[in-house]
Amino acid sequence: MSMQQAASVSAPEAEFSIKKIIAPLLAVIIGMIMVILDSTVVNVAIPNLQSYFNTSLNAIQWTITGYTLALAAVIPLAGWMTDRFGSKRIFLITIALFTLGSVLCALAQTADQLVLFRVIQGIGGGMVSPIGMAMIFKLAPPEKRGSVMGMLGIPMLLAPAAGPILSGWLIGLATWHWIFLINLPIGIAALIVGSKYLPKGDRQKTPSLDVLGMILAPIAFSMLAYGVSESRNGWTERSTLTGLIVGGVALIFFIFVELNRKQPLLELRVFGSSDFVRGVVLTWMSQVALMGSILMVPLYLQNILHYTPLKSGLTTLPMAICSAVFMPIGGRLFDKIGARPLAFVGLGIISGALFILSQIDTETTRTMIMFPLGMMGAGMGLSMMALNTHVLNSAPRKLVSRVTPLTTASQQVIMSFAIAGMTGYLSSRMTHHITAGVDPVAGSTAAFGDTFFLTASIACVGVLVSLILRKPKVKDEAPAPGAKGQPASDVDASMMIGH
Repeated sequence: MSMQQAASVSAPEAEFSIKKIIAPLLAVIIGMIMVILDSTVVNVAIPNLQSYFNTSLNAIQWTITGYTLALAAVIPLAGWMTDRFGSKRIFLITIALFTLGSVLCALAQTADQLVLFRVIQGIGGGMVSPIGMAMIFKLAPPEKRGSVMGMLGIPMLLAPAAGPILSGWLIGLATWHWIFLINLPIGIAALIVGSKYLPKGDRQKTPSLDVLGMILAPIAFSMLAYGVSESRNGWTERSTLTGLIVGGVALIFFIFVELNRKQPLLELRVFGSSDFVRGVVLTWMSQVALMGSILMVPLYLQNILHYTPLKSGLTTLPMAICSAVFMPIGGRLFDKIGARPLAFVGLGIISGALFILSQIDTETTRTMIMFPLGMMGAGMGLSMMALNTHVLNSAPRKLVSRVTPLTTASQQVIMSFAIAGMTGYLSSRMTHHITAGVDPVAGSTAAFGDTFFLTASIACVGVLVSLILRKPKVKDEAPAPGAKGQPASDVDASMMIGH
């Protein structure tokens, strides 16, 4: 009987195919696309929003800042919430809240209302990616995770690149309201598909809520993001220093509290794995490189070349197409050759693309901008999900349940610093070139080139770091509390479902 049972267990694993999980995968992808898309669609609409509400640029920029702060603040709660109430229930609730926030944004009558409703969007959207990734991670067997996570990674690259295109098209065709109203049918579709096909996440026995961690984490992440966003007014300004100091102190206390709790809100002890740290550092560098193109290229096209929002968005289309093509390829290759070759090649392509962009001048053609953007998409497609999957696999088994909220929260903070840092560097280089007597247009173009060169240099460091990436050493560890007698091979799946 034991042999028959073993055969019955191994047969489904041998027969696994993507088709078997396509429905829940689709539900998660729809939700992630909707949330990630809203991180970039508003950027193109800022001038329209400023004119419509007759308000200052600093005031309307809080529609972006408030959304980012809300995202960063709620991510650490994802693990506890899904353990307590079940992953499927929380995933659907967050999708519903995000959809509601989107409709409210479209109905906003004042700039203050729009900022408030964007915060509601962010509160709903912050948990979607970590919970969705964890649910799909559970459904895929270890030997197929690269392929499955590769498919899941498509919205992570496609949505930010497609956001400016969609936004420019909707604003040109109708009004800014539709960049939010379009989320209503998408959200309803995600709720219907998710309700029917997502697996029911078993509730787990949860410890008492880490109240101190729950208070400190949102303060730390949101205040750091606030301080970085305010740095556009200067790093020595009171608002910037207040955000960075308060956030930094809260972060130090948060780290101390979490390291001394048996059941912390975020399991920071996972950084004790050198393989995990190497993978996370590389994902951070990839995020910085990604921001170098997604943020800077539209600014250059609209502010220097005076492209319309739609033309600017269409110019970035090669990035979206190439990322969608190479993401599944990267996932399949990960299953065969691991993360190091993909990270090396992917970041190498990204470095080359950014170096090409650093050579732009007033005579650079549109084609010579689209070509390196396509390279960026290909490089990201090959490396990003391979690195994300490597990070999940390199976490100690007993700590893997907390990895997705931890890495997602850290990436939000890194992206905030990247955006603020590159924007500040761009402004300083513009001032340098113009005060040196260079023509304003040529000086501004040179400043963009300098910024691309800086980003390319960071990507080059990532190429070197990828050389020390190694296949994680998986050790048999004791099952998590509440999973007594559970086979070591099943620990990943059971623990990832709630996070």
